[in-house]
Amino acid sequence: MTRMMFERNGYTVLSAATPTEAMEKAKEHSGSIDLLMSDVVMPEMNGRDMAGQITALYPDIKLLFMSGYTADIIAHQGVLDDGVAFIQKPFSMADLTKKLRGVLDTASD
Repeated sequence: MTRMMFERNGYTVLSAATPTEAMEKAKEHSGSIDLLMSDVVMPEMNGRDMAGQITALYPDIKLLFMSGYTADIIAHQGVLDDGVAFIQKPFSMADLTKKLRGVLDTASD
């Protein structure tokens, strides 16, 4: 569903069902990757650890995490740092579009 939301807004999407698949696709991809959107809690590894590995390949990549858990619970458990871009599931296409633009328009440090 999220992939379709991105594509309807004109974005090109590399989708993956697992963290391992996402890392393989990132390694094989020859172009740039502007954004990684990942669930926080997944089988194999959490989204933060996967993002760390993909960020090593694409240092300028922007990150957006999602979860059915609230941002307060995620932060309290130490899974994500404060200030990390986060959207709570379920989200609407309008909410995703607004959050996505905000993340992509943020200047890199």
